[in-house]
Amino acid sequence: MPFDTRIRITNLHNGRSVVVRINDRGPYVQGRIIDVTPKAAAELGMKMHGTAPVYIEIVRNETKATAADSTEFGRR
Repeated sequence: MPFDTRIRITNLHNGRSVVVRINDRGPYVQGRIIDVTPKAAAELGMKMHGTAPVYIEIVRNETKATAADSTEFGRR
């Protein structure tokens, strides 16, 4: 996804979600679809386990100035 894209990540184990901004090209571990900051991991309730199955949707893409575009990218 382009830098500055806003996405909503939802933890499929507990339903908690957080909106984050794409600011790098990770993840750098094979098999993962996204890495999050420790703060976002805590808000998602996954800091203790380190990983969780997630649903990802685009909230806002500032580089294209599009309306709320919702797409499922995958589950982990």
